[in-house]
Amino acid sequence: MSDSSDPSVDTVERRVILSFAPGRSLAFKIRTLLKALVSTIVLTLWSLLMLAVAVITLFRARRLYNEYLAKWLAKFILWQWNIDVVVHRKGEPPGGQVIYISNHSSTIDMFAVISLGLVRCRYFLFGPLRRIIPLGIIATVMGTFFTCPQTQSEKRARIFQRADRILHKTGESVYLTPEGERVTTGDIGHFNKGAFHLATSLKVPIVPFYIQIPKHVDPGAGIDATPGQIQIYFEDPIQTNDWVQEELIKNRGKVRDMFVGYSEKYGSLPVSVQSRG
Repeated sequence: MSDSSDPSVDTVERRVILSFAPGRSLAFKIRTLLKALVSTIVLTLWSLLMLAVAVITLFRARRLYNEYLAKWLAKFILWQWNIDVVVHRKGEPPGGQVIYISNHSSTIDMFAVISLGLVRCRYFLFGPLRRIIPLGIIATVMGTFFTCPQTQSEKRARIFQRADRILHKTGESVYLTPEGERVTTGDIGHFNKGAFHLATSLKVPIVPFYIQIPKHVDPGAGIDATPGQIQIYFEDPIQTNDWVQEELIKNRGKVRDMFVGYSEKYGSLPVSVQSRG
């Protein structure tokens, strides 16, 4: 889920559904498409279950929807694709309201993040992805904030202002990706400003984490993931209580530099070291 700048949902959907890495065998493609079909069926049925539970609970049990139902769904999808997630934390998880941010390099990321069951947390998602109906239902039930392309700057500003008001009122945490779209080059992409506007206004810690996916597992923007283990490294919280709007660009740059460091640090680890957790 992300603060997305993707210009075309149709392009996104084609990449998610049809993309394969060069050299994949016909047998591999068939197995992958069958897995994708099962995932789609499960996603559809689970979205209807979540909607029914939400109606019964009058849409007032967001922790049930996000921390249990959506989490179980994400874990099932990862299990079906034989992908294990190993989480590395520095100390106890933070208490209270925080802003979670991460890199975003793969189709896997969304399921990996939701599988964490982040406590009292809401998410951002590129709005036109609601056209994928099961995903739209699930995201709506979860109380997701839906974004729009960077080109619609006034609308984006209103979206983040609304999110800021809601988060001030509820005290909930929030997760978004500053890159705004999958960056599959292995580099850290451009950081958008949304997360940093929120942090400057809310004055709550940013909790960064880095998602490391070995190349042999990573489908990038496609669906052809192979079995393996991915790592999620939580880093120390970044305090924002003294941040001001005038320094937003500077603070954004500092945090992006941190992620460049995370990428160099964790991306250089051998797969054998990563796989031990």
